[in-house]
Amino acid sequence: MRGMRVFVVPAVLGLAVAASACSVSTTPGGESGGNGGNGDGTVTIGFSQATQQSPFYVQLREGAEQAAQDAGAELYFADAGGDVTKQNDDIQDLLTRQVDVLLINPVDPEGVRAGLAAAEAAGVPVVTVDRPVPEGAVSHVGRDNEEMGRLVGEQLAERLGDEGGVVIEIQGDAGGAVARDRSAGFHAAVEGDSRIEIVEGPYCDYIRSKAVTAMQDLIQTNPDVRAVYAHNDDMALGALQVLQENGRDDVLVAGVDGLMEAVDAIAADGPYTATALNDPISLGTTAVETALGAAGGEDVAEQVDAGTALIDTSNAADYTGDTVFAGARE
Repeated sequence: MRGMRVFVVPAVLGLAVAASACSVSTTPGGESGGNGGNGDGTVTIGFSQATQQSPFYVQLREGAEQAAQDAGAELYFADAGGDVTKQNDDIQDLLTRQVDVLLINPVDPEGVRAGLAAAEAAGVPVVTVDRPVPEGAVSHVGRDNEEMGRLVGEQLAERLGDEGGVVIEIQGDAGGAVARDRSAGFHAAVEGDSRIEIVEGPYCDYIRSKAVTAMQDLIQTNPDVRAVYAHNDDMALGALQVLQENGRDDVLVAGVDGLMEAVDAIAADGPYTATALNDPISLGTTAVETALGAAGGEDVAEQVDAGTALIDTSNAADYTGDTVFAGARE
């Protein structure tokens, strides 16, 4: 396998070294049932992650690992690095470990069909997280990305006011359900307003550095821009960096995910105006809880919505803290 590191605790070092083809995080647990990939009755979860090239996905992994540890389960982790062929290989490797359940964040919902078919043949249930697949999973754990786009779109339109203007949209990944839904929700919120013109920018794969490069061109071709909406906060912050470097503090910026860096910027009452809550730690926790239910033969819900909320200048101060992403408030 390419580019994979091994993460272990000392109690299972021998197991990890023997199977070091996968990037692994393991947590020994109690006798909680399941087939047990290690043969001692511990429930084992295989987690195939699409990428680690975003703070959101790093935190999603950490949330899943902590939830598995808290439940006394064992979690094997593999990072596909954005390569769907590698992800299918990762899934095959996780299945050879005789995991009880697979947790998959797909690189490409269509391209991961081979891995899903292998899981079905092995009789291993699949739970998807963040990004759904058309079929092959017993449950999907995520958030309403269309609602996120709508919430941010409505707030941005309100801030633009009667003048309206050009809004640049920096997109996530081509063909991805998350990007599609965040775009659809945003468009639904603003397209009825004839004062607003949306300029669809390139796909930047949720990576800040790519958004920086894209924005350097977009600001030249759209000098009349009045706002930027990005499909996540990391890209929005990249766009904000370019705008500030060009003295364009008059341009509003909005994103999605509730990245604390963005929340702090909103609380400072600057050009960053809104984001939508998408705490990856709680998402990872809910995904593992759902996966454990599936492994135990429970009837898990086909769709598990982890919820969202708008964060803007009216409430950003309530969400600020020392975490990487903002969490839900009571």
